[in-house]
Order: sequence, then C-alpha cells, then structure tokens
Amino acid sequence: MSAEEGRRRPLAARPLSEPHPARLAPDHPRRAEILAAHERALAAGQSGYPDPRTGLFVLTAAFLARRGTCCGRGCRHCPYVDDPWPA
Repeated sequence: MSAEEGRRRPLAARPLSEPHPARLAPDHPRRAEILAAHERALAAGQSGYPDPRTGLFVLTAAFLARRGTCCGRGCRHCPYVDDPWPA
C-alpha cells in the first residue's frame, strides 16, 4: 500500500472538470476530445467514460471525489492532486 493510498485529503482548488496538468498536459494532442468525453460523463452522472484512443474506462473526477480518498494510482481526473505544476 502506498503512502497516498487511503489517505483522506481535501479536494484540490480547481473545478472537477479541470484535471491537473501533470495528469493531462495542456498540450496533449487529444486534450479537447478527452475533456469533452469527461464533461459528458459528468453531466450524465456516470462514473466514467471510455478513453477516446484506447477504449479503456477512465473514472470521472466526481466519482473519485465521492470515494473520499486518493488511491495513489495516478488517475487522470484525480480531484486530490494539488501539487504545483513544474514550469
């Protein structure tokens, strides 16, 4: 079990619709497509969506926030990541 796993943390100070840049870089070639899929899933109250490129299931920030803890597995939409983005 990692140090992050199961540790209660406050949500990061950003909207659930905005992933931390370390998890989805601003210059990611499919960023707009990924964010659109995430937004649709959030609006529909779904727990996740299929990644547009790989088809793998990606959990939404809202689902992860309801869990109440960070699992430490590097989730794309982790609502707990709040460390500074390196310049």
